[in-house]
Amino acid sequence: MPITDWPENERPREKLIVRGPDALSDAELLAILLRVGIAGKSAVDLARELLNEFGGIHALLSASPKEVAKIKGLGQAKALQFQAALHLGKRALAEQLKIKPALGSSLLVQNYVRLLFSGETSEVFMAVFMDAQNQLIASVPLFRGTLTQTSVYPREVVKAALNYNAAALILAHNHPSGIPTPSAADITLTKMLKAALALIDVRVHDHFIVVADQAVSMAEQGLM
Repeated sequence: MPITDWPENERPREKLIVRGPDALSDAELLAILLRVGIAGKSAVDLARELLNEFGGIHALLSASPKEVAKIKGLGQAKALQFQAALHLGKRALAEQLKIKPALGSSLLVQNYVRLLFSGETSEVFMAVFMDAQNQLIASVPLFRGTLTQTSVYPREVVKAALNYNAAALILAHNHPSGIPTPSAADITLTKMLKAALALIDVRVHDHFIVVADQAVSMAEQGLM
């Protein structure tokens, strides 16, 4: 049944207007982005199918336009619309971190860090550089590939911190395996980088291990 035949108070757009976004499910919010369904499926039905296919809203928005466009009823234009929505989210969080201290909201930082790694399939090591007020300067991918003590060079991290005139930073890298537990190598590397950066008076506030659905703080686990 097309959404136009639904009771008005159950239609996603009308619910959004009257009750706000928190009253809508992921599928209903996604249906608003989709706008229309396909033959035999409403936009909400298609949205549910997409969420099941990709495993959730984060995975869907992180998928490449080519992957999304493979789904029947979706073309490149819709896939690019999803990508644009994801990057608007990244920019909105970055904007907040530029006007308020990053350490003021742990959840804000975790959400931002997670979004930085959206769509990454290989291991990436990033640094989030901050000024003396702990406000965001820039987020920079520094290394790619398998991360070990030998592939992440402290001198390069120090050089980048100096280039951005950073007073502090947050480190982050992803585990494509999906296992968020910091490894022994992660812990050793963090301590090495913390010591190297201390020589130029740059503080390391945290190191996040990122997987699809979470960002694990090494500082909160006492591993710094």
